[in-house]
Amino acid sequence: MCPASQEPEPGEGRDVDTTDAVFTSLLEDNAEELYEHAPCGYLSTLMDGTIAKINATLLDWLGLDRSRVVGRMRFTDLLTVGGKLYHETHFAPLLQMKGEVSGIAMDLKAAAGRRMPVLVTSQVKTSGDGEPLLIRTTVFDARDRRAYETELLRGRQVAEEARRRSEADRERLQEALAILQQSLLPPELPAVPGVQAASYYHTASPDLLGGDFYDLFPLGSDRWAFFLGDVCGKGPKAAAVTSLARYTLRASALHDSDPVTVLTMLNTVLHERQQGGDSRFCTAIFGVLEPRDGHVAVHLASGGHPSALIQRADGSADFLPTPGGMLIGVVPQASFTGAHTELLPGDTLLLYTDGLTEARTGTERELYGDDALRTFAAAQPPAGPQALITALSGLLTSFGEGLDDDTALLALGVPAPTPTTATEELT
Repeated sequence: MCPASQEPEPGEGRDVDTTDAVFTSLLEDNAEELYEHAPCGYLSTLMDGTIAKINATLLDWLGLDRSRVVGRMRFTDLLTVGGKLYHETHFAPLLQMKGEVSGIAMDLKAAAGRRMPVLVTSQVKTSGDGEPLLIRTTVFDARDRRAYETELLRGRQVAEEARRRSEADRERLQEALAILQQSLLPPELPAVPGVQAASYYHTASPDLLGGDFYDLFPLGSDRWAFFLGDVCGKGPKAAAVTSLARYTLRASALHDSDPVTVLTMLNTVLHERQQGGDSRFCTAIFGVLEPRDGHVAVHLASGGHPSALIQRADGSADFLPTPGGMLIGVVPQASFTGAHTELLPGDTLLLYTDGLTEARTGTERELYGDDALRTFAAAQPPAGPQALITALSGLLTSFGEGLDDDTALLALGVPAPTPTTATEELT
């Protein structure tokens, strides 16, 4: 006996069919609504640009009715003048050549006459045999992006303007510092009978005032004073001490030119300044030149300064010892070391600040040092102060970033005799 067939529950089969139909209807409605109210604009155009289909989102942006657009307007009619030119000269040719163009920035003529920045992507739809049928275009609202780019550009412009102002301010500061630095040095060295002189000042940083100084000036009665020194530190306070040291040395020398006495007076002045709260000190060499027949007598004293170097006419070079000289301005009663020497024709006396010997060289950044300086001076032909200064200025340049301190150079020498020819000797 066959089992009794079971009747379906009332409406069971119909419910399945109805659900499928409703689901299909919802999909169709959702697809259409998604197209019409998508967060971007959609339109399809014929190959000549005539708009065949456009969604509600884009119409809202444009402030236009569908009846005024479809079949009546072309895509270029939606663009600003600049957009039309770009479309004709770049967009359309590129689309024709490649079949698609992506993310091109343009401006639409939006509602109420506003200009609306958008990003446009277009693709050519073709038939089975490759014939172009229509152009599908997606339009993305780029107003927020354009606003961001505008703000970003404005920020860059502000930053660039700030940078230009900063550079201009720095240039003005560097110019002022250079002028002030020059005011702490003699504009030019005086001509000394029977003596040649040359100097050089290397500034390690154009943004900071250095404390190095030098001078050469007459004392009367065919005697000349010279000095070279280095104030501790940099900046305006160091410059103030530099100025004080220079004028103290000059004034003291005119009163009593003995080198030890002059440095003692400078020590007193700087130490008294320390009592006022400025603890800066300096090192210095002070000396007196007395040109004589065929040579120059030199009497000098050193206060904590690197020893002077003498390049002799025979090609040798060595330091003039001044051991034991104390730093100037540290203690109330300082002792200074004096020395005497004679410069013969072809000899050159070199004074320098420690920026030269404390420069860092090589990959190990080792100190250049006194021995290297002596070797360098001995390797130079004894051609007088200017030749030695020129060679040393080239050496300073070669240190590059290894030279991080200002350096002052002062060279004094006796001219070598001019070679005479056999004809001149006969006459």
